[in-house]
Amino acid sequence: MSLTGQSYALLEARGVVALTGAEARAFLQGMISKDVDQLSPSRALYGGLLTPQGKYLHDFFVVESGASVLLDCERARIDDLIDRLNRFRLRAAVEIADRSANWQVAALWGGGPAPFPGLGRVPGAAKPYEGGVVMVDPRLTALGLRAILPRPTGAASLAGAGFAAAAEADYDRLRLGLGVADGSRDMMVEKSFLLEGNFEALNGVDFDKGCYVGQENTARQKHRDKVRKQLMRVDVKGPLPEPGTPIMLGKREVGVMRSGRESTGIALLRVASVGEALARGEALSAGAAVLTPVEPAWASD
Repeated sequence: MSLTGQSYALLEARGVVALTGAEARAFLQGMISKDVDQLSPSRALYGGLLTPQGKYLHDFFVVESGASVLLDCERARIDDLIDRLNRFRLRAAVEIADRSANWQVAALWGGGPAPFPGLGRVPGAAKPYEGGVVMVDPRLTALGLRAILPRPTGAASLAGAGFAAAAEADYDRLRLGLGVADGSRDMMVEKSFLLEGNFEALNGVDFDKGCYVGQENTARQKHRDKVRKQLMRVDVKGPLPEPGTPIMLGKREVGVMRSGRESTGIALLRVASVGEALARGEALSAGAAVLTPVEPAWASD
C-alpha cells in the first residue's frame, strides 16, 4: 500500500540519450525549441526537435545530471533522434549516446511532491534523487512528477519511498484525461507543427531565445495566428477509433484520430470546425463512434 497516496509507473516506452562534453549545452541550445540556458539541477525542460521547415521530429524532457544532459525520449525512435543530432554536431565538443541501458524513466502521480523535500510545485522544478533526477512534469503539474533513475535500482527506491506500483496504462489514462499529446503517437513526424500540439501552452517552446532549427516558421505561426488545427481531447461514445481514422462533421472531414484508450482519445481537429459543431450542437463522428471535443482547463490558462 502507498504511504503517500501516490503511484508510480515505469515507462518502458521511454529511453534516455546522454549528451556530454564541454559544448553539450551550447549545441543543444541551437537545436531545440526550449531555452537551454534555463536548464539547471533545479530546473528541467520540455522541448522539441524540428525540421528546418518547423515540422515535428521529436519531443523530450531535458535534465541536468552531473556532467551530462539527459533527454527522456521515445525509446522506439531513439536511433533516429541520435542520428539527427549527430548530423548537426560537426566539430562541436559533444558526445551523444543511448544510455537507456543505464537509466529508466518513471511517472509518479496522485500526491504531489511531498516525498521530495525541497522540490517546488511549479512545472519543471527538479532535484537530484537516488543518483538520478526527479522533476515536476515541465508541461503541466496535473501530470505529476517524472524521474530518471539508475537501473536497476529505480523501482526499489520509489517503492521504498512509499509509492505504489501501477501500470504504464494507468499513466496513459491520466495523460489522455488531461488531453496531453504523447509524442509521435499524436504528433505526425515531419507533418505536424509544434503549436498544433499545444507546445506553447505546455511550456515546450520559447519565443525569446536565439535561433534554433525550425524557429522561423514556428515564430511566424505564433505571430500571424495561423494555427488552424489543434490536438484536442475527445470523449468517445462507441468503439474507439483506430489512429488515423478520419473524423467527420456531417460529410466533411474535419480531423483525424490519434491515440486513445477506452472512451477517451486525442484527435487533431480543425479549430474552426470544432467551433462550428459546438455552436450548432452537431456531433463529430469517426467510424461508428460519436466524438465530443473537450477543451482542457490548461488550454485557456
